[in-house]
Amino acid sequence: MAPVKGPSGTYYYKPDIRNSCCPQYAIRLEVALFKSSRDQRQALNRWNKYLLGPDYISKAARDKKWLRNNFDLGHSVCCSENESLPKPLDPKSKEHIRPAHDFKVNLEPDKFTEEKFLLFKNFQKNVHREKDSEISRDGFKFFLCSGLKQSTTDDNGKEKKLGSYHQCYRLDGKLVAMGVLDFLPHCVSSVYLMYHQDVKDWELGKLSALREILLATEGGYGYYYMGESTVSVRERCHDQYVRDTGYYIHSCTKMRYKATYHPQYLLDPETYTWDALNPDLLARLNLRKYVSLSRERRLNIPAEPLPTPDIAEYSVNDPPPPQENERSGDSSWLFSDYVDAQQGLASNPFLVNPRSIFEAKTAGAMTVEEVERDISLGEWRVNFQDMEVQLQDLVGWDESEMWDSHSWKGMAAQLAALLGPELVRETIITFS
Repeated sequence: MAPVKGPSGTYYYKPDIRNSCCPQYAIRLEVALFKSSRDQRQALNRWNKYLLGPDYISKAARDKKWLRNNFDLGHSVCCSENESLPKPLDPKSKEHIRPAHDFKVNLEPDKFTEEKFLLFKNFQKNVHREKDSEISRDGFKFFLCSGLKQSTTDDNGKEKKLGSYHQCYRLDGKLVAMGVLDFLPHCVSSVYLMYHQDVKDWELGKLSALREILLATEGGYGYYYMGESTVSVRERCHDQYVRDTGYYIHSCTKMRYKATYHPQYLLDPETYTWDALNPDLLARLNLRKYVSLSRERRLNIPAEPLPTPDIAEYSVNDPPPPQENERSGDSSWLFSDYVDAQQGLASNPFLVNPRSIFEAKTAGAMTVEEVERDISLGEWRVNFQDMEVQLQDLVGWDESEMWDSHSWKGMAAQLAALLGPELVRETIITFS
């Protein structure tokens, strides 16, 4: 499996999509094929007119006829920035014509500053309705100022940024918005966007997404992973925030905007192949809580409601026949995954509350047999009471079983099944 880095410092997350209250699908945009929509262009043009002002537009704008009939993303995104604006002389006053507002966008390291924290505090209070007691500097530092280490790489003679950065938007000298971005070898991933209440009516989510798409295009990154902007799904996820790195939750209405950027692709949670987010896939997401398009294709499942199967007909222990190049889970999940809103599962506590990820058949996780075969679990290093030891040195290790979720071995086996062999070799478990 490929671990997904969430915007929480250096923690890794692998959502259990199949058993989640609101499944999170990885989503990405192929920037070379991006086609802006009318409402996206209108939002950008409205913002540019506000920044430039009517006086500057009437006296200094050039090529207005061409711009009315053509949309160039690079020009439209950057044309109102102060540093890129021409400042011609007014023929009457002989003074330089200046725009109504001074607008600057800078890409900075993801370091904490009081200016950034005050913006974050304003955003959390006004958008997410958090109390002052719920907003802390330490929390802000941990979630949004401690990402990937910054570096550069050479891509056919072109230098590319890698690591976590803050894209800061300043209006008349004031920080009014900030995007948290991860630069990876083949993508720009949007982690979070915050903006000040003073600019809430200017659709900063659309403006920042267009700028980040341009950033990925010009930098040769290939893909743009659209993260969270104003989304808090606390009411849907048992008082937990979902602050994502390129996730799409179809049941969350505040995330539906992601489907308006084309062409978008969703990652199949079982085969890790990318599927176009087209009307067919959207129809299936409307009908079912959990969708694996590869499985639906294999089973010839149409994009229409399905009958509720009899849970008693399926065994959670019968292994499936081997599927070439596909990790599809066992036969007990062939249809029960696709019951509308998981109807009928409530009567089976074993399936509703699985005792471990192995029993839950978590999509993408290694099986017990694979962990035993591919990972030297006992040699995994652990920081225990200020000492670095191996798991096999812990009391009771040899007597415990991987199936026991309450034992050292059971907990370690589940974590290893999600991380995979390479990360197990490179990481140390710390208990705090």
